[in-house]
Amino acid sequence: MDKVVHFELPVDDLTRAKKFYKDTFGWELQDVTDMDYTIVKTVETDDNMMPIELGAINGGMLKRGDIVTVPSFSVDVEDIDKTINAIQKAGGTIIKRKTTIGEMGFIAYFKDTEGNILSLWQNA
Repeated sequence: MDKVVHFELPVDDLTRAKKFYKDTFGWELQDVTDMDYTIVKTVETDDNMMPIELGAINGGMLKRGDIVTVPSFSVDVEDIDKTINAIQKAGGTIIKRKTTIGEMGFIAYFKDTEGNILSLWQNA
């Protein structure tokens, strides 16, 4: 069974949003160099940046754009290409094709049959 491993919060004003979430929930925020993306740590992580608390997830914050317009989550899959095919067979639509994220892994965005936009994640 594939599991939810990450969330994404789209924002209009990154500075304002970072202040809000840090002040309100105490989340740690770390900007990613060369990307308009901020890592959001809601719980402590291990050396591989994985949450150490069972059942907890961390996420990211990015400027609201064409793909991520409302809060979304990522599903960890073993084979992103196989899952993309399964999504299309089940009536979903691929919004952004498989993209390499540094040496970490691959991401793709899709729209489900209800119009929700989510992402797939496969570790490298």
